[in-house]
Amino acid sequence: MTATDDVLAIADRLWSGAPATDGSGINPMAPGGGLAEVADGVAFVPSFANVSAVRTDEGLVLVDVGSPFLSGEVHRTLRTWSDAPLHTAVYSHGHIDHVFGVHRWEADAEAAGRPAPRVVAHEAVTARFDRYVRTAGYNMVVNRRQFGLDDLEWPTRYRYPDLTFRNRLDLEVGGVHAELHHARGETDDHAWTWFPTQRVLCAGDLFIWASPNAGNPQKVQRYPLEWAEALRRMLALYDTADAGPEVLLPGHGYPIVGEDRIRRALSETAELLESLVAQTLEFMNAGARLDEAIHSVTPPAHLLARPYLQPVYDEPEFVVRGVWRLYGGWWDGNPATLKPASEVALATELADLSGGAGALADRALALVDSADAGPDPEAALRLAGHLVELAWLAAPDDVGVADARRTVFTRRAEVATSTMAKGVFTWAARES
Repeated sequence: MTATDDVLAIADRLWSGAPATDGSGINPMAPGGGLAEVADGVAFVPSFANVSAVRTDEGLVLVDVGSPFLSGEVHRTLRTWSDAPLHTAVYSHGHIDHVFGVHRWEADAEAAGRPAPRVVAHEAVTARFDRYVRTAGYNMVVNRRQFGLDDLEWPTRYRYPDLTFRNRLDLEVGGVHAELHHARGETDDHAWTWFPTQRVLCAGDLFIWASPNAGNPQKVQRYPLEWAEALRRMLALYDTADAGPEVLLPGHGYPIVGEDRIRRALSETAELLESLVAQTLEFMNAGARLDEAIHSVTPPAHLLARPYLQPVYDEPEFVVRGVWRLYGGWWDGNPATLKPASEVALATELADLSGGAGALADRALALVDSADAGPDPEAALRLAGHLVELAWLAAPDDVGVADARRTVFTRRAEVATSTMAKGVFTWAARES
């Protein structure tokens, strides 16, 4: 794919719901490359993560610069569109899939004897990079598990920003004006960028063509209510700017073109987050346990039906946990889990009571076998997961138990919709 029409045609088909975004068609979180000129002097390269470029009289302005794996392809693709130097790179946030391409443009500058490009980001990006160095081992493990990348090595060298800001920063580069606005959402260091003359809004990961990544089970705290507020501020551009956004460029997925579509995408994403937060807080304020909230909070059905809010990466259920952690801490309300026995001790006791680890594993397999015929297949698979994990903890060297564990979590991975769940279940199956 190389032509503008290809990228925008896929975007239009995704908006219409075909191909599907539920795993049976194109996954908008994993675009196939190419380049689209989405406005005069504005290019968009779909990648993991996306990169947006704006021509100015002093060189290019990029919003995000690519991942460690794909920044070279992004650089080559943009060079087919412009041979101008990079003047300024804006990080929408500090996740590594967005910040690992500056060195390619610095090499261009060095070869041509030009000044190195400037990097601009929110001030919290610096602390993020410092934290990534301290937790490199943990991040390597959880990202291998999440994405199934056995050879992933977490980086420990980062291109820190040259210029940072706290709330808002206005940039003027070669006759082009850009507004950078801070927001807490998927991260605490997020910045969305508005180019008013071009009427292009770069949302970063505040919009990703999927149910918001506001509850990732293996990553640090997310901020769903402030995320929704940021989306509402973007919508306010239609009231406060001379002319509101005509093109929305997301951090992942494809462009959204046209005011009506942009309004709906932003407002409904905000509505989904607001609903999950409000429902979870209602349970918390009533003194409920986390378990009750997890199994009772229900995302509005009309929102989950939208092609841009499918749970293909994160899941609303995980957002409930994130809200609980943000407002209530780590304890789930169950007195037994405040100072729990070890998982192995509990599993061994329950296995002994039930007739051995094999009995637990056999029951788990029976639940898997009967799941599709039962009234609630998901409930059966959830229970099977508990039982087989208890069996494995009680008898980790039992080959039959290990086989049962592999069977159960393979099945769970097959029916899971989100990258988060598929990654964990697949890891458990392989570990078995």
